[in-house]
Amino acid sequence: MWRGREFREAMFYERLEGGLVRCHLCSHFCKIRDGERGICGVRENRDGVLYSMVYGKLVARAVDPIEKKPLFHFLPGTLSYSIATVGCNFRCLNCQNYDISQMPKPRGPVFGEDVTPEEIVEDAKRYGCKSIAYTYTEPTIFFEYAYETAKLASREGIKNVFVTNGYISEEALRAMAPYLDAANIDLKSFSDEFYRRVCGGRLKPVLDAIMLYKDLDIWIEITTLVIPNLNDSEENLRRIAEFIKNLDEEVPWHVSRFFPAYKLLDTPPTSIDSLNLARKIGFDAGLKHVYQGNVPREGENTYCPNCGKLLIERRGYQILRYDLKDSRCPHCNSRIKGVW
Repeated sequence: MWRGREFREAMFYERLEGGLVRCHLCSHFCKIRDGERGICGVRENRDGVLYSMVYGKLVARAVDPIEKKPLFHFLPGTLSYSIATVGCNFRCLNCQNYDISQMPKPRGPVFGEDVTPEEIVEDAKRYGCKSIAYTYTEPTIFFEYAYETAKLASREGIKNVFVTNGYISEEALRAMAPYLDAANIDLKSFSDEFYRRVCGGRLKPVLDAIMLYKDLDIWIEITTLVIPNLNDSEENLRRIAEFIKNLDEEVPWHVSRFFPAYKLLDTPPTSIDSLNLARKIGFDAGLKHVYQGNVPREGENTYCPNCGKLLIERRGYQILRYDLKDSRCPHCNSRIKGVW
């Protein structure tokens, strides 16, 4: 029999005939045979019981500026205690953290430092962090760990943030919602073929999750990593921008520069012209806040969408100027949506 806190019975699954289980944590809804793992590589069926293999097993932690997530309209200028375990329910060809996200697949080692939720919260308080970010890999796959940590953090007045691919199931997201304050969600493309070929997923579950996040009143920002020749067409970018506009024109959209990584080493970095075009497409679609990532430019700043005045000036992860008063532009009194 397994021992140790890393083996915790999973939430969100059902037992099927013949020792099979069906996982309901994410939108893959894996059917898992006895002794095997789901697509994430960290949830395993043992004798008809599904276990999380990463509960209490941190593989990465750091104190980051919240702008690194990136979240620009959520507690700007504050620190976020950032954590991750191994594993992911995607297999993105461009993953920058593939060494930990893909490590346990299909039967690879599951490792990490033993750290309890209580210890995470105490560390966050010690370093003056206003939030805990579940990031670096996909937080959905270490749900039980994140869930228990988030509950404790909420009681201590610490906010909780997901940096996510948006492939969580409705059941799991509704369970986390009372303790989740913000999320940066990747909308990698508006092409289902892209999701299948590049990520190992599908588009519709991501769109459904984004809409549910919004309905649950969790502050959201959307990120698209613009990859040359894969998702950088004007049509694709326009469809993403229009989707966000229909959701809420004040949801921030981050269009970020790609650099060669993992299995896309032969793909060139995104040009500045492509990022400028993406930002223009966002504004032309009616979005109020479009930001450029992975490149220090004017596109990092927050401007009042009504009068155009500079409100927050950024360089990298630093805030050089902050000119919001009670969530409003001091020049025209327009309200700027966010958690300030």
